[in-house]
Amino acid sequence: MTEETTILLIDDDGQSRYDLETVLSFLGETTVSANSDDWRTVISAAVDKPSAIAVVLIGACEKQATATLLAEIHQWEAGTPFVLLGDHDLPKDLDSEIYNRVTAILAKTLSYQPLLDALHQAAVFHENFNRLRNFDGVRDYNMFRSLVGTSAAIQQIRTMMGQVANTEVSVLITGESGTGKEVVARNLHLNSSRAEKPFVPINCGAIARELLESELFGHEKGAFTGAISSRAGRFELADGGTLFLDEIGDMPLNMQVKILRVIQERSFERVGGVKTMETDVRILAATHRDLERLIELGEFRQDLYYRINVFPIEMPPLRERAEDVPLLLNELITIMETEQRGSVRFNSAAIAVLQQYSWPGNVRELANLVERMAILHPHGIVGANDLPANLTAVGDDKAAGTDISPAVAAPATNAEDNTATTEGISHSLLPLNGIDLKEYLANLEKNMIAQALDDSGGVVARAAERLQMRRTTLVERIKKYALQKKQVEADSTAEQKAGKEQDNSNQAVSG
Repeated sequence: MTEETTILLIDDDGQSRYDLETVLSFLGETTVSANSDDWRTVISAAVDKPSAIAVVLIGACEKQATATLLAEIHQWEAGTPFVLLGDHDLPKDLDSEIYNRVTAILAKTLSYQPLLDALHQAAVFHENFNRLRNFDGVRDYNMFRSLVGTSAAIQQIRTMMGQVANTEVSVLITGESGTGKEVVARNLHLNSSRAEKPFVPINCGAIARELLESELFGHEKGAFTGAISSRAGRFELADGGTLFLDEIGDMPLNMQVKILRVIQERSFERVGGVKTMETDVRILAATHRDLERLIELGEFRQDLYYRINVFPIEMPPLRERAEDVPLLLNELITIMETEQRGSVRFNSAAIAVLQQYSWPGNVRELANLVERMAILHPHGIVGANDLPANLTAVGDDKAAGTDISPAVAAPATNAEDNTATTEGISHSLLPLNGIDLKEYLANLEKNMIAQALDDSGGVVARAAERLQMRRTTLVERIKKYALQKKQVEADSTAEQKAGKEQDNSNQAVSG
């Protein structure tokens, strides 16, 4: 549970309600309590929005049927999970959508660890639902927003994901670090029949070998030194949903055997436990290592490889899809602006340099660069000379004469009617939260004018010709956006001087 969320406790037994409040307070949880008939009034005064309720604990329900109460709460906030305490008579024909919100049923006499596990499972459900809420019921349209690009490689990835997303087969996602393997895994989960169940990731290479088994399968109290209480593992938490085994190539051999058994038999035991537990999870795995090579070296089990590699997806490195760099820049900047973390723009020369860079850190490295430039040049325009030395060393000479990048280029014009066309322009998806079109177009105009001035060495007349607009109009725009005032003033002074000289010459001739 997080500090920003609240637990709603509904119990018609006053003493029981008081006891539960005490327990939850001891656990550090913020709690609002009410009867089954006045919960709506109480909660309206306690929280600003329904989504602030992370879980509803329901104890004794005497004033109305539990099913009725669940339906009322579900209608009030569809993303709220339920934890039932004690015996509750739920009808067999209860709406499946409501029934699926019941994440745990606990005994009336609470135990510490089951309560913690129930609260954690509810928190995972609540977080996952809120993530889905952002899609506003149009998951298909936004399925691959994070996989920005028009290159053949990325289009093939989208096609493959569309084919496998709503199946139950295991997927192995390979590729270099920073290519977006977890992005693919999350999109596969969000567009599967398991979307409303948890997505539980675990980095197999970031957890100590001696602790990995406990993290995956959980442990019983006293199973090892420091196990002061029982704990659910990732397989339990992901039940009904998706388990993402990131960097599976770093998993030790002894754990590979146990993972293979779970995949085959759909069952496991906690560390130190004897009870066999059933699990229903979809396995997604990812690695940056060559598993076939590891098999040859005896470091990865061949049988496990065949189990997880039912449907392979290989993520292309950014250097192999350089044409996607402008679109990625637009998307990263849009995200940054939406989150109010600043803004920045890149001119055509800078983009040309970025397209020639090898990007060993792939999209993650590009995202870090955008963040850095936004700090160094807030709401400014980054040129080739503003980029870090390791990037400019790659291709400054080539970039110097490069035309405006397709991602930031002005619309092509028809010579006959001088109207703008959209042919040849790369488009990005409309942001989820919409866009201020007037502001966006103004920023686009300012950006293109700045680029034209930069490419023209600050000469307004050349920039106007490049933008196919009148020089006087361009001067007005430059003044409007406060771009290169000195250059404009110098040009104006030169024009006035030239005009006076021409007048004097004419007077001399006439005299």
